[in-house]
Amino acid sequence: MAQKRPNILWYCTDQQRFDTIRALGNTTIRTPNIDRLVAAGTAFTNAYVQSPICTPSRASFLTGRYPATTQVNRNGNAYFPSDETLVTRLFADAGYDCGLIGKLHLASAATGAERRTDDGYRLFQWSHHPMPTLDPAHHAYHQWLATEKKVDPKTLYDAIEGFCGAGVPAEYHQTTWCTEMALRFIDAPREGPWLLTINPFDPHPPFDPPQSYLDRYDPDALEPPLFRPEDITRQQAFGAVSQQAVEASDPNGENPAHGENTATHPPATFNGRKVKAAYYAMIELIDDQFGRIVDHLEATGQLDDTIIVFHSDHGEMLGDHGLLYKGCRFFEGLVHVPLIVAWRGKIEAGLRSDALVELVDLAPTLLDAAGLEVPTSMQGRSLMPILTGAADPHVHKAGVVCQFNDALGSNRNPLPTHGTMYFDGRYKSIVYHGLDLGELYDLDEDPGEFVNLWDDPACRDLKLSLLHRHLDAQMATVSAGVERVGRF
Repeated sequence: MAQKRPNILWYCTDQQRFDTIRALGNTTIRTPNIDRLVAAGTAFTNAYVQSPICTPSRASFLTGRYPATTQVNRNGNAYFPSDETLVTRLFADAGYDCGLIGKLHLASAATGAERRTDDGYRLFQWSHHPMPTLDPAHHAYHQWLATEKKVDPKTLYDAIEGFCGAGVPAEYHQTTWCTEMALRFIDAPREGPWLLTINPFDPHPPFDPPQSYLDRYDPDALEPPLFRPEDITRQQAFGAVSQQAVEASDPNGENPAHGENTATHPPATFNGRKVKAAYYAMIELIDDQFGRIVDHLEATGQLDDTIIVFHSDHGEMLGDHGLLYKGCRFFEGLVHVPLIVAWRGKIEAGLRSDALVELVDLAPTLLDAAGLEVPTSMQGRSLMPILTGAADPHVHKAGVVCQFNDALGSNRNPLPTHGTMYFDGRYKSIVYHGLDLGELYDLDEDPGEFVNLWDDPACRDLKLSLLHRHLDAQMATVSAGVERVGRF
């Protein structure tokens, strides 16, 4: 008899760094439910994104293809290419009941709604972000606030003005709404398996957790961001690079009381410990709400039949090197994310894999787990051999890549930027194409990425060797095109 196909709970946070889970080394954050997932499954401690920006990253892990191949490089795209196939479409075609709650972000929401592609989702509970700038006819979260909570969304969010501080109460929060909708989807009657993607906006800026969560963290008890005074000077060389924060600032400053476009434009001054406290509080709310879903799966007898994936689309600078938010930079805080996979009785429990893996590997992994064919057009590689104990948990890829190609619509510098990264587990090479600018870090000796070896004469041979591998790795992200069937 054929093995029963698993349900899939796919939880993707927005802008969550790799170093924000207690069970994986952060001793000041509280994430008991994510910690439970770490204990129950496999945590990939070296998981890297294919772009430090939302849309190209999401397009990559939803298709199993690199940005250079999908040609989805920008936030703010008019549409998602019709010739690209989402893995959720493949699951729907295989009989899965598919649902989305929260962001999709494969195309622009500039008109107040996102133009859908052939995504395979039967349930489409869309909320690009929680703020009241979207079309209410399409904004499912605001419909819930208005019809079920009897709260006016505009009045609720008009009271939230700061870039960092208390936000809406937990009972009205978008993260809470995501969980409420998830529980309804899980309980819906159906014949076959289901796939649910849950995409909350948090911990994306502004840093505005509920007051009750913010009160749990004392900024003075937290480690400050990674920063040296010379970061301010060295950042000046990157003024022409597309970023949301062009100038570096000493993270020991003060948070401004108010700000404009707080989701995309960081302030000129900030207090890094206060930002971190709010960021951690947002993640603790996510942890609580994520735990409710896992508990519900257990209570309804579905946990053994469900593969759970938890990760983020990219990271956040969080004051490191005097910078906030994101852009065409490739520091660990931006490109290195959490990735945890669990499936009780089927996947190695309590395993910490330090293999180099990429989010582009997720789509083929999930197809493989469900016993479905992985299309030859997918460029990612299934993680199932590691997850099932059939492969060395320390080896997957020789290196990982990340790409930025005019990706950011909210950058302060209007010039397009093209940057690429290659990381082999020790050395990270970064090229800002057309700018005669680069970075080279030895993360074994310099895990904080303070010492740029790019122009160090003593590292010339190392740099040339790495650039050969960098070029080869980037070229390998470009698809050769249509599958060959002839030998002429």
